[in-house]
Parts: sequence; structure tokens; C-alpha cells
Amino acid sequence: MTEQLRLLAVHAHPDDEASKGAATMARYVKEGADVMVVTCTGGERGDLLNPAAAADIEELGMIEVRQREMAAAAQALGVRHRWLGFVDSGYPAHLDGGEVEPLPPGCFADLDLQAASAPLVELVREFRPHVMTTYDENGGYPHPDHIRTHEVAIEAFTFADDMQRYPGGEPWRPLKLYYNMTFHRARVEAMHAAMLNAGVDSPFTEWIERWAERPDDAWRITTRVPVVDYFGARDEALLAHRTQVDPNGMWFAMPRDLEREVWPTEDFQLAISRIPTELPEDDLFAGVREEITE
Repeated sequence: MTEQLRLLAVHAHPDDEASKGAATMARYVKEGADVMVVTCTGGERGDLLNPAAAADIEELGMIEVRQREMAAAAQALGVRHRWLGFVDSGYPAHLDGGEVEPLPPGCFADLDLQAASAPLVELVREFRPHVMTTYDENGGYPHPDHIRTHEVAIEAFTFADDMQRYPGGEPWRPLKLYYNMTFHRARVEAMHAAMLNAGVDSPFTEWIERWAERPDDAWRITTRVPVVDYFGARDEALLAHRTQVDPNGMWFAMPRDLEREVWPTEDFQLAISRIPTELPEDDLFAGVREEITE
């Protein structure tokens, strides 16, 4: 007998799961894995990025709308979903050149690390994932909720089997932890060049200019998961987040046929592995199947 594979994707806000590893999750669901997305905050302080959704917020409020959007996105991907219940820390002004301001009291990023991690440790013990995914030490980008999500994911991965540090429940020891590497330099540059060559306006021009002096991060990519057949599920999940995703905006600027040709994978960095595996990989569960086969 082989135990069902389980994947837990840890994200900061509703919509993050749709833009980071969504096609990979849809693929594993299709292949029979049990996949769960956990969203640390409710996205209450998120901005309206698609004017077409303004009426939804006026009628129902941001919290209710984002909960409904998340439910629709989870259905599109076929994943299970859980909220951790923390309060969104808000988008800090200093990321756009403004002054550094204190975090709102009681928000996710303002909490003690163990207090913020305890609910995720409890969920890891309940769901018992073999593999976890989250953001790198910079949060993918330095939003305080993304950085805190990285921290709590590391904490839960490391200490879910430590009953002294986190009493209660049954201990669990996940086998592998990955960082989402969706927006690494090589992918963005390849997509940008392909769009310009095809005569399509690229939304990445400012990114390329801003990254001119940025060190190459290709070394971080350890795992490329082929997912061209699941871009449709990813796009459906993106569109479910109407308040955050404009169908005429950046997310849909690249023709999908061109994307399939230029970059047919979703990419990850294997951050921690407790089992043997050979790099590079094309599967988040590489080595796991052998480990859990009875």
C-alpha cells in the first residue's frame, strides 16, 4: 500500500495561492494527492486593484468578498482550504518609497513568532503533510505578512514534532519544504523578451530596468514542475480574485500559447529535505513516494 501524498501550501493573503504554485497544486490534485492551501490572513487591508469589483465591496465589504473569492479559487484548483485567522498587516508605504511606519497593533506581522506559529503547527499536526511550500526569507517580496508567513512556515516545519515547544495534538514531521520561485529573474527576462519578439507589450519593462543590478538568482531553482496542462486552472483561480486581479492587467498580458512555449514549468527551491533526493528535480514529491511506501 502507498499512503496518499499530501501537500500543504502556506500563503499570506487570499490570491497569493493563485499566483504562486497554483498550476502545480492543480496538477497534484488531478494526480490524486491531497492538497491544502492555508491562508494566514484575511486580506482585510488589501487594496482594490480591479475597479470592476468595486460594487462587490460596497455591497458586502472587503472581508466577505475576499472570503468568497478564496472559496471560488480553491474550487478552481480542487484544493482544500483553511484560514489561520490572523489580521492583514497592510501594504507598507516604504515599499513604494514612503516613510517607514509602525505595524498596526495586533496584526499578523506584529505578533510574537510562537503565537503566530501555533495555529499552523496545529494544522500541520492535523493534516500531516509530506511536503510544504511557502516563500523565501524575503517573502518573495518584502511585504511584512509574506516575511512572517516564511517565518511561521519554517517554525511549523521545524517544530511540529516538538511536543515541549508546542504541546497538544499528535506530532508530525514533514519531509520537504520548498520556496515558491515564481518571479525569479530568468523567467521574467525570458517572458519579457518573448513578448517583445512577438510584438506584444510587456508588463515587465520596469521590472527588468529595476533588476539591472540585481544578482542572478538562477542558483536557487532546484525544482521545475511541468504544468502546461494546468495553466487554465491557475487562470481560473486568478480570475476568482476579482478585487485583486484585473483580467486586462499584468496577469493576462502574455498570450498563453507563448507562455506554454517559453516557460512551461512552475519553479521552486528545495529549502529543507529530510529525505534523500537528487537535484535538479521535476517533482515536489521526489523521494517521498519511496519513503512512504509500505
